[in-house]
Amino acid sequence: MRVLGIDPGLTRCGVGIIEGDSGRKPALLLADVVRTPAEMETGQRLASLERSLVQYLAEYRPDAIAVERVFARRDVSTIIGTAQASGVVLLVGTRAGLQVAQHTPSEVKAAITGNGRADKAQVGQMVMRILKLEAPPRPADAADAVALAVCHLWRAPAIARINEAQVRRDLAMGQALARARAAQRRLA
Repeated sequence: MRVLGIDPGLTRCGVGIIEGDSGRKPALLLADVVRTPAEMETGQRLASLERSLVQYLAEYRPDAIAVERVFARRDVSTIIGTAQASGVVLLVGTRAGLQVAQHTPSEVKAAITGNGRADKAQVGQMVMRILKLEAPPRPADAADAVALAVCHLWRAPAIARINEAQVRRDLAMGQALARARAAQRRLA
């Protein structure tokens, strides 16, 4: 499975691509950052981000996208740009027909380090160990994107099983409801 991890941001958007399967160590294919100038108009910055993401999809052909779930921070101006960039990621991935999963920072930290409150340095060190790299990916936004991709690679099978179970449950409930309605009609 090839996973594109995205640490969304309007000024710096981290991009990480890994490949791996159950029972084998994942391999790093790319750690990068898409940058847009702060003086550029917001719509143009988002369009630039979209073009870059489409290029990554065309070149690396990931099976899934993992993006950091936007959460409230103290600086509202930062969260707005992050949310806008996240929306572009969701749109690009959905248009490409890919599964786009959102993971919170604490989920990623817990998956990578075992501690949902780990700092960036700990996450970078564990990414380095997991992928057998000589140094953590740089800059930090790229390392965070790679960590997102690893988190998703590890969690995707469980997420898929949960989704399948929910579909089966919904189908069974629908069938039971249909039987109950048919029985009511027969009694009426």
